[in-house]
Amino acid sequence: MRKRTTGLAIEATSLVKSFGATRALDGIDLQVPEGMVYGLLGPNGAGKTTAVRVLATLLRPDHGQARVFGHDVVREADVVRSRVSLTGQYASVDEDLTGMENLVLLGRLLGHRKPAARERAEQLLSAFGLSDAADRQVKKYSGGMRRRLDIAASILNTPDLLFLDEPTSGLDPRSRSQVWDIVRAVVGHGTTVLLTTQYLDEADRLSGRIAVVDHGRVIAEGTPGELKSSIGAGTVHLRLRDPQQRPEAERVLAHALGELVQQEADPVLVTARVSGHGTDVEASEQAARALAELALAGIVIDDFSLGQPSLDEVFLALTDRPAVPANTDPATTDPANHEMEVAA
Repeated sequence: MRKRTTGLAIEATSLVKSFGATRALDGIDLQVPEGMVYGLLGPNGAGKTTAVRVLATLLRPDHGQARVFGHDVVREADVVRSRVSLTGQYASVDEDLTGMENLVLLGRLLGHRKPAARERAEQLLSAFGLSDAADRQVKKYSGGMRRRLDIAASILNTPDLLFLDEPTSGLDPRSRSQVWDIVRAVVGHGTTVLLTTQYLDEADRLSGRIAVVDHGRVIAEGTPGELKSSIGAGTVHLRLRDPQQRPEAERVLAHALGELVQQEADPVLVTARVSGHGTDVEASEQAARALAELALAGIVIDDFSLGQPSLDEVFLALTDRPAVPANTDPATTDPANHEMEVAA
C-alpha cells in the first residue's frame, strides 16, 4: 500500500550510524522533494554512502528515523525496497555476460517473462546507446559503458526513487556527460534521484537542491544559487603576467577585499571572494578598488573576471578545506564500504 506523502520522497531526522569508534552519520537531517535530482555533496568519508545505505534499507540506523514516501525504512523495509533502486559506486553487472544477457537475467529475476524481459532490455540498450554492444561481454566494455549499463539495470522496473552513489567516479569527461544526460532523462520520466557526488560541477549541473555533508552532518542546504550567494556576492579571478608577483598580489588583494586568497595550483592565478553579502553593484565596486590597488603596487594583470562563487568555494568557505582532498581512495574512506556484512 502506497502512503500519501507531503511531496517529500525522503524525510530523515537525526540519523546516527556508527561503525565501532567511527560515527559515520552524526544526526543527519534530510528533506528530499519528489521529482528532482537532490545532491549530497561532500568529500570522501563525509557519510554520503552510509546515508544512502540507511535510506535504501541496507543498513539500520542506530538512532533517528527515516521515511521514504512516508514509509519507515526499518519497520516497512519491504515496501521501501519495492519503490527504490540503488546504483552503487562500482558496477554490479556480471562481466562474463553480455549486456543483453545481464539485463534479461535481471528482468527475469524481477518477475518478467522472457519475451518481456528481452523487450525491456532492448529498449534500455537503445536508450543508453548500447545497442551495438548488446552482444559483447561486459568485460570488454569501457568504464562509461559499464556505468550506463549499471544504471539501465537499476531502472528495469522504473523506480520511484533512484539512489545514485557517485555514478561517474573515475569516468572521463565524455562518459560523465553521457551519464548526466541519462540522469536528466530518468527524472524527466518522474523518478526522484538522490545523487551523491564529490564532483562539484556534477552537483551544480544536475541538482535542484543540494545538501553539503561533512563529518556525518548537513552543514548547508539549498539550491546551488542559494548556496553560492550565501558566502558572498562574487569571486575575483586574476591572471598575472609574472608569477613572481603572486605573493604580493595575494597580499594586496586580501587587504583590498578583506578576505583570504584561495590557493591555486597555477602560479599565475589568484582567486579571492568578495567579502560580505552585498549586491552585484557593491561587489563590482570592491573589485574595482582592488584592481586600482594592484595597479598602484605595480602588479601587471593579463586577465580579470568577477563571477558568482563556485560550489568548490562554497565548500571551502564552510569547511576551510577543499571538497575533494588529495590522495584519497573512495573505497577506503567511507565506513559503509567496509560494513557490507551488516546489510546481510
